[in-house]
Amino acid sequence: MYDAIPYDSYDRVIAVGGGAIMDLCKLLGCKRPDTVHNLYFKRFPVVHEKDVIAIPTTCGTGSECTNISVAIVKDEKDGVLTGGETKLGLVSDDIIPNKVCLIPDLIKTLPYKPFACSAIDALVHATESFLSPHRKTMTSELFSEKAMDMILKGFKLIDEKGQDARFEYLDEFVTASFYAGIAFLKAGCGPVHGMSFPLGGTYHVPHGESNYALFGKILEMYDEYEPAGELGKFKEIVARCLGCTKEDALRTLNVTLEKVLPLKPLHEYGFKEEDVKAFALSVDANQQRLITNSYRPWSIELSERVYKECF
Repeated sequence: MYDAIPYDSYDRVIAVGGGAIMDLCKLLGCKRPDTVHNLYFKRFPVVHEKDVIAIPTTCGTGSECTNISVAIVKDEKDGVLTGGETKLGLVSDDIIPNKVCLIPDLIKTLPYKPFACSAIDALVHATESFLSPHRKTMTSELFSEKAMDMILKGFKLIDEKGQDARFEYLDEFVTASFYAGIAFLKAGCGPVHGMSFPLGGTYHVPHGESNYALFGKILEMYDEYEPAGELGKFKEIVARCLGCTKEDALRTLNVTLEKVLPLKPLHEYGFKEEDVKAFALSVDANQQRLITNSYRPWSIELSERVYKECF
């Protein structure tokens, strides 16, 4: 994109598309780096110079209002390229779009699976923000709770009436995605996102789908650690929206999500047994900004356990 669009040929950027388009167009509003690799490995400053107007065509990434740009880049260890690739997030308030325009009609032609993946991604954003122990604020809690409420009610509608029921609820899905974006701008995401990045980067699994592959298992581990507290409040929200008991909330959530999008084991994406250790080490080395927001203290061993049990 840098090669195709000379920097002096435009005064502002209008980003129309999904998460990848949003994330890359946010960079087009900034000072050009020497290399994209050095930008993502924080060897080049992020400096906002041109306005960016974000118009999302999915209902999940929240990228239209966040300070994060995610890209697949060449991986390195101790400054040496490994020959592999990974997903990294570049974080800077200088890349927050200047304006956002939400147009629900743009979601009408989105095929069902990308719709489902993006909507689940928004649910994960809201959930991880709600459970974030260090960065959670009154603002993030309000927006994450409202986003979860809207998305879960939309999923219940799809469960009861079928996939086409989404067309009567597109305004709510687009708005909920935006709310979830505001929530994780404030409170951050956690291990679901951190662990999904090497999976998506290595095997090119769509972002929302890679999050979904790990989401339920990580919630189970949170439930083992502290079933009350903020997770207890989360289960109350799920129970209210899906019409079940608090005790049955996580099971009902998993069943509902399976109705929205069937869950696949990691090996169906190409994930191998040797990836368990390698991915866990990569998460520990490259995704601390996310891991530190875990509801429970996280470790390499817990990452390995999640990957093994999802295999």
